[in-house]
Amino acid sequence: MHVAKGVAWPRVTDGSCWHASSEAFDVKIGLLGQFGSGNSGNDGSLEAMINFLRRVRPDAELLCICSNPAAIEKEFGINCISISAPPSTNRAFAWLNRMFHGAPHRLSNFFAAYGQARGLDLVIVPGTGILDDFQDAPSGWPYVLLRWCLGAKWAGAKLAFVSVGAGPIRHPLSRRMMKAAARRAVFRSYRDEISRSFMADIGFNVGDDRVYPDIAFSLPTPRLEVRSPGPIAVGVGVMSYHGWAKNDPESEAIYRTYLGKLTEFVAWLVNAGYMVRLLVGDADDWSAVKHLTERLAARNLGTNLSRVIAENGRTLHDLMDQMQYTDVVVATRYHNVICALKLGRPTISLSYAEKNDALLAEMGLGGFCQHVETFELEELKQQFTDLLDDRQNLQDQIHERLKIFQGRLLVQQTILLEEVIGRPVDAAVLRAASQPL
Repeated sequence: MHVAKGVAWPRVTDGSCWHASSEAFDVKIGLLGQFGSGNSGNDGSLEAMINFLRRVRPDAELLCICSNPAAIEKEFGINCISISAPPSTNRAFAWLNRMFHGAPHRLSNFFAAYGQARGLDLVIVPGTGILDDFQDAPSGWPYVLLRWCLGAKWAGAKLAFVSVGAGPIRHPLSRRMMKAAARRAVFRSYRDEISRSFMADIGFNVGDDRVYPDIAFSLPTPRLEVRSPGPIAVGVGVMSYHGWAKNDPESEAIYRTYLGKLTEFVAWLVNAGYMVRLLVGDADDWSAVKHLTERLAARNLGTNLSRVIAENGRTLHDLMDQMQYTDVVVATRYHNVICALKLGRPTISLSYAEKNDALLAEMGLGGFCQHVETFELEELKQQFTDLLDDRQNLQDQIHERLKIFQGRLLVQQTILLEEVIGRPVDAAVLRAASQPL
């Protein structure tokens, strides 16, 4: 359905077409991503872009194209549609779809994306690791991204990838789809040099592409509360990690090994007198927290078990609120690491991709990384001891690097306004749009 320029769309959460109303807007911007699925990092990236656009373009109508429109509409109060059209109720089409294993429905989604994009001036992919295939198949987000980027291009909307993560993309078909999708963008920036280099290594032209920090660094940092004296508190991020590939036959073994070593580490911490806060970054992670606490309870830690605190959190703001009561952090999820750094917390990363290592290296913490599948417990204990010994210097170093990040994000915002969004830069407006890190 074509929506004429100069009209707005009411909020729609059932995946159907949005319809025109009488309210006028100067520009209409779509925000595309895996939002509303329970991943606080993805939703935090969306929030950061919404905050920016609402300040610099209050005249813009925003439309989120996402996995769970109802959740995002409730959280942010913006118009939302599903990434996919609802299944057809036509019996003949349903039979055909079954016969060809869903191919007709997937093809119809191409035309649906084009129809939805015809009312948009600009589509932004705000942050997230959109250009990787972690726990995904070609028919999942690689295909979703391709059809929406092609739909936007065919419909005449500009397309921008802003501070996205890239790689690894291990499946050849996913790699071809994602390259084809990214090629349609008039603006591309990556959240680290690792991502830009990965795209270059797979034959993608990155000559005009830029590198700027993850936009989640522009989210507001909570006002830090004065803490009463007490034992050192350690934030430990727990992830429901089952390996990189979807349906990996070794997934359960990978998960048990990871959880077993993390349980040993937490037990060592509490027996040494430290407080521990278990942290999550995705709705699925809470099951891993329960499994870890069950393992701890079986170890007969006695009263030491009372030193372990586990609070579920839904957003990056919840996560940062919990991290206020920590002194150092050990994390796996990328946005757990970001939140810890935003609060100036010296951090160790048990990472499943190079993005964590690249970020810690930029913060001067390159010696505090291990891979989540191969980390050695004794090395982790030594890294933790070294982190505590140099905690004050590392905190000062992190705060200095955060100032640099803030300046780089301001540069990107200026470029977005001048080259992509299409409004002359008002320095006062831009400063007001830049949240303190």
